[in-house]
Amino acid sequence: MPKQNTICSNPVKKYIEQAKSFHGYAAPGIIIGGFMVDLAYQHLPEGVLLDAISETQVCLPDALQLLTHCTVGNGWLKVIDLGRFALTLYDPNNGNGIRVYVNPAKLEKWPEIKNWFFKLVPKKEQDTQRLMKQIQEAGSDICDYEKVKVKLNKVTKKHHSNLGICSRCKESYPVADGDVCLGCQGKAPYLNK
Repeated sequence: MPKQNTICSNPVKKYIEQAKSFHGYAAPGIIIGGFMVDLAYQHLPEGVLLDAISETQVCLPDALQLLTHCTVGNGWLKVIDLGRFALTLYDPNNGNGIRVYVNPAKLEKWPEIKNWFFKLVPKKEQDTQRLMKQIQEAGSDICDYEKVKVKLNKVTKKHHSNLGICSRCKESYPVADGDVCLGCQGKAPYLNK
């Protein structure tokens, strides 16, 4: 199969530069993620405003934010960390979508990608140049896709109702969370001073 020269209509090299700028470096996962987003778009109708799901919090959310209108901030990207390197683009009106994932069986042809993907070789011992070359040569050929129907009630955007002032910290919070904010209920990731 010929080498894939574009990711969502952008030259691969341009996408790699965008990924590097956005992500901090051109991580293998964000580059593979670009090919995954491109593959999903190939099997979706044009002109439909889509939402996205990333099944990992590593790299794929950044690829989705770079190549779609879906971001964590606007709520159209949901990160549901199932620990799988997979993403879904779907119609938020009916749940119909395309799920793309890396197929481990297809990595046999790409030993450097397999070593990286399964962490078979420590990062400092990986041949990064060879890895990136294989990723670009493989493109979306290491992926499979499937039609899915998203359970919309599992991914609907949470809308905060009324806000109040927490009696402990004096900050605003959704009153539906309880008598005090979630932070004061012990769910904040900070140690007490």
